Amino acid sequence: MTDPRPVGETITTPVTVNGDTPAQLATPSRRKRWGAMDLSLIAVFAALMAASIAVPGINVGALGVPITLQTLVVCLCGLVLGFGRGTAAVGLYILLGLVGLPIFSGFRAGPAVLASPSAGYIIGFIFGAAVVGLLATLAVRSRWRAAALFGAALAGTVVIHISGIIGFLIKGMGLQAAIAADVIFLPGDIIKNVIAVLIALSLHRAFPDLLVRRRK
Repeated sequence: MTDPRPVGETITTPVTVNGDTPAQLATPSRRKRWGAMDLSLIAVFAALMAASIAVPGINVGALGVPITLQTLVVCLCGLVLGFGRGTAAVGLYILLGLVGLPIFSGFRAGPAVLASPSAGYIIGFIFGAAVVGLLATLAVRSRWRAAALFGAALAGTVVIHISGIIGFLIKGMGLQAAIAADVIFLPGDIIKNVIAVLIALSLHRAFPDLLVRRRK
């Protein structure tokens, strides 16, 4: 039986290393999809968000919007889990609250919370966690990691406060009154940002691959 290939043509077989071709080896590996550990972390941090309401909130101002530990945990979700998992953890917490679990501040539950003065902050939790997580992924690589993580937490807090102000405006408040009602929460949230960063730094030291997985 004759070979149909032209005379002089050589047969080249791709060299493989551990089953990978050179083209595959040259392509940067992408982060794998979420596994059991990722889903467990999302569930744990969502549960931590729910548990944070066990500490009684402090009502301030005429609107009765309480100061709680929830913003601390929102920032912690982003600082520890990053963009995707952190946002998912906060989103899961809000979803469970909206379907009826009494896990919002004051042990409230159900869609009715979206008609309350704190609705803007609740929606802002998702966007705040997303911003913190996105910036935290860059911050952990920074030479000044603590300051960078604090900047990430502060940026997320600003997003939450802007969302809260928008919620007040939707309720019919004037802009100046809405800002005045929101500013009351800012000093406490800055302190909570510091605490969240300290906790996140400890977790990243103990688990270096928690936020940014290293290539092996």
